[in-house]
Amino acid sequence: MIRSELIQKIADENPHLYQRDVERIVNTIFNEITSAMAEGNRVELRGFGAFSVKKRDARVGRNPRTGESVRVEEKHVPFFKTGKLLRDRLNGKS
Repeated sequence: MIRSELIQKIADENPHLYQRDVERIVNTIFNEITSAMAEGNRVELRGFGAFSVKKRDARVGRNPRTGESVRVEEKHVPFFKTGKLLRDRLNGKS
């Protein structure tokens, strides 16, 4: 599902809301999650999962084409851990 499909589904299920308002709500939620993660905070959505940021240390990598050693800088990457409810639902449990 992409963002526009999510917005459309929410708008269809809530006919009393204007689509532009639903779009603003969805964008606000995503912006808040992104902002919190950019600050290094963890975002937990109960029953769904938790978003966090993990740090990858600098290392020496290898260019697969030439075999040459390449320095890879330290970076921060997003990490998602599923919640129990989502995990159970994906595995066919209630």
